[in-house]
Amino acid sequence: MKLQFPQSPDRLSQTDSRILEYIEGHREEVMFMSIGQMSAQIEVSEASISRFVRHMGCQDYKQLKSIILEQNHLEGPAGKMAGTLFSGDGFCAARYLNRQHQCLEKTLEQLDDSVFEEAVRAIRNGKRIYIHAKSASASMGELLFFRLRRLGLPVILLPSGGSELLEGLAQAEADDLVIFFAFSKVSWESRTILDCQKEAGFRTLCFTSRLIMPEDDSADINLYVYRGEANEYHSMTAATAMVDALIVAVMEQLGADGAKKLQRLHQMKKDHRIF
Repeated sequence: MKLQFPQSPDRLSQTDSRILEYIEGHREEVMFMSIGQMSAQIEVSEASISRFVRHMGCQDYKQLKSIILEQNHLEGPAGKMAGTLFSGDGFCAARYLNRQHQCLEKTLEQLDDSVFEEAVRAIRNGKRIYIHAKSASASMGELLFFRLRRLGLPVILLPSGGSELLEGLAQAEADDLVIFFAFSKVSWESRTILDCQKEAGFRTLCFTSRLIMPEDDSADINLYVYRGEANEYHSMTAATAMVDALIVAVMEQLGADGAKKLQRLHQMKKDHRIF
């Protein structure tokens, strides 16, 4: 859909038409451009861009950007980043960190203690624990893998995709647990995990940002984490906190056995002078 401006002149000059065409076709880039950068990009003067902005009924270039943002015509990672950066008067670390606090609060509001406890038991009792994570979720998968391995649990990090993923899943059996991340949608890889579960019978645990999961997309255990709205940068703050909460809770279940594993690792590092 075309952008709607405060004014829509009946006729635009050749230069104005050129500027409008560029803005319509490069909305994400424009959000990150100064007037000078746009001027150099499309080879028109800064004064011409300023006149175009006024012709369209905007007070200034900043209001033009606000119109692009408010009408939610931004897509993809750049659009989401713009939605976060330009929702106020520039980036403010304190405001951003407060937004992360809100992500944690919304996650806490939807936390189901019984589901969380079931997730802890599934991790604690899994004969083997497989973890699949890709793209932005890869860091969460690595963190979970690292923490669980330190506790001495039999954890395996699955390849991100392709035939190697299938080769890993082929080893999963009924007493195993497969953990995956499917925040806003179920990827091909996540769908493959759910399909393989039907035959192999292993349990599944999913990190998701959806409160309502269609039956075909639902794992045995679904842990909700809030990562932000659809048109803004998606944070991993709540997901990281949920991973850490699981680790601490699993450690409590392991008790002395878990402490023994950690202490043995600590002693090995001392013996081999790895600090």
